[in-house]
Amino acid sequence: MNAANVWLIPFAPLIASLSILLLGKSRRAIASAPAIAGQVIALTMSIFAFARTLRAPGYREVHNFVWFNFGDQSMQLGWMIDPLAAAMLLMITFVGLCIFVFSIGYMADDKHFTRFFAYLSFFSAAMLGVVIANSLLLLFICWELVGLASYLLIGFWIERPSAAAAARKAFITTRIGDMGFFLGILLLYHKSDTLLFYDNGHGCLENAGLLLLGASATAIALLIFCGAVGKSGQFPLHVWLPDAMEGPTPVSALIHAATMVAAGVFLVARLYPIFSAGAINGVTTSLTIVVWIGVITGLIAALIAVAQFDIKRILAYSTVSQLGLMMVSLGVGGVTAGMLHLLAHGFFKALLFLGAGSVIHGAHHEQDIRGMGGLRGAMPITFATYAAGMMALSGVPLVFCGAWTKEEILHAAWRWPVSHVPFYLVMLGVVLTALYMTRQMIYVFDGKRGPAAHESPRVMTTPLIVLAACTVVLSVFLTPAWPWLDHYLLGERAHVDLWKIFDQTILISLLLVGAGIGLGVFFYREALRGRRQDPFQTAQPALFRFLANRMWLDELYDYTVIRAARMLSRIADWLDRYFWDGLVRLVGLLGQLFGIITKTADERGINSGVDETTVGARGLGRVVSSAHSGQIQTYLGAIGLGMLALLLLYAWLA
Repeated sequence: MNAANVWLIPFAPLIASLSILLLGKSRRAIASAPAIAGQVIALTMSIFAFARTLRAPGYREVHNFVWFNFGDQSMQLGWMIDPLAAAMLLMITFVGLCIFVFSIGYMADDKHFTRFFAYLSFFSAAMLGVVIANSLLLLFICWELVGLASYLLIGFWIERPSAAAAARKAFITTRIGDMGFFLGILLLYHKSDTLLFYDNGHGCLENAGLLLLGASATAIALLIFCGAVGKSGQFPLHVWLPDAMEGPTPVSALIHAATMVAAGVFLVARLYPIFSAGAINGVTTSLTIVVWIGVITGLIAALIAVAQFDIKRILAYSTVSQLGLMMVSLGVGGVTAGMLHLLAHGFFKALLFLGAGSVIHGAHHEQDIRGMGGLRGAMPITFATYAAGMMALSGVPLVFCGAWTKEEILHAAWRWPVSHVPFYLVMLGVVLTALYMTRQMIYVFDGKRGPAAHESPRVMTTPLIVLAACTVVLSVFLTPAWPWLDHYLLGERAHVDLWKIFDQTILISLLLVGAGIGLGVFFYREALRGRRQDPFQTAQPALFRFLANRMWLDELYDYTVIRAARMLSRIADWLDRYFWDGLVRLVGLLGQLFGIITKTADERGINSGVDETTVGARGLGRVVSSAHSGQIQTYLGAIGLGMLALLLLYAWLA
């Protein structure tokens, strides 16, 4: 699978999506088959593309072509294969395949089963297009297709007002970020005359292109980062992501694990040379802003998650928090650490969301964790796999992949020369993550038995088992003893060093995770005895209400931005109805008046004058014509009279 053919990877699920739409509702029994087949084909080709990058460290292959010409210039697009793209392709297609299989059981009774799989395949195709793009324009096109797919899937149950509102909120909020992204693209093209990333030394990410950016690199990076803020749910545009839970649970898994939210982090990683242009000790203005946005996002989301009761909403805020952590890593220079956490997060967050879907399915569509409890015995497979995902997300060391990636991020944050504050806040975020995930596990699986529940069917539990195994197996390639994946992304060869596994930072990870889990068990032990009242809510009702209501950020936006937008829309409506419409009507009336004047002048002035002149000329013609009778004597008489008149005139003059 070379670069010239890598477009076939997103093309497979795209064709699957189109073919499913042609089936119609009557063929729902086989609707999932094209989707699964398209994803399997994409995964197979991704494996071949990944194998191609193993030929040499730092392997990169690009294929560029002319899209269209304008004047003496041409607009080029292209696609590429490199370690970053290949690793993302594997994660997206593999995790996506697990989600597709899970959806067969989860959506089995849904009347729009066919349309659901068409949208899933379209979503996968769009995200794969983002990954393989060697042109910022092509990336932006696929980026917008990802936004469209998310709109369709979040609002899949469009008959629900909450789902329709969530879809609109996601679409509009991300468009705000995308406007900045688009302006960044225009400014980049203005400065470098190309949107290709790599083009034989002349791409915008290569030295020649970066030199052309000059001082504009910071503005370009920040504008492009606006798009990442929107897609990856960073503060202050994070408010759409928790509401996206209105879509079916497999959609939540796909958005939060493998596709949409991963796009923003991937974008910053891909364009990191622009963000780091002109860096001093690895620090630039744009990267510093990325760090602080990530810190704020991660901490806010982790705090809000502690006070949520919807099982999916807790995981949603967890995603926001982890994305903030990735942004911190990218901003402090730990690009590889951030991408490793993104890849690992794709596996264990998909596991957690699918596990939540299994819980909801087995608990008769209950989503409030206070209405659950004691599901460990009724759903043993879901419990075991969910526990694996919880420990991976919390960062339990040695066995689960999330521990190693978080440790790398802590290393990178500690080395940041600007400040150690992000390092300490990231540590706090690690503790909070372990705390709220322990709280969720206690409410859902321990304590007093809730309503009767049952284990999910095999088509749903098999993907859970596979993803749980991946969270363990992946840790083998992330361990400091053999950091193969780390060196693969860096374009280096990995070496085995068993002593590094006993690095002192692993003790810090143990302490942080242990503190979080310990505090969770300590604070929520009453839930083990069947008590439904949250102890945090009892101890600090005002603070709990503040966090439960998402720090009133949605209300703040409603009272400020949204009200201002409504006011501007009313002003625009008034201007349109009364000012501009009145002005148009006035111009119209003036036109009618001018028409009346010209008509009157034409009919009563010009036409009448012409008519009278014609009548006079006709009368004169009759008089003249009557004189031409043809009689000689008449002509001689006229001559005589004429001569007499001349003689009289002569006599008078003389």
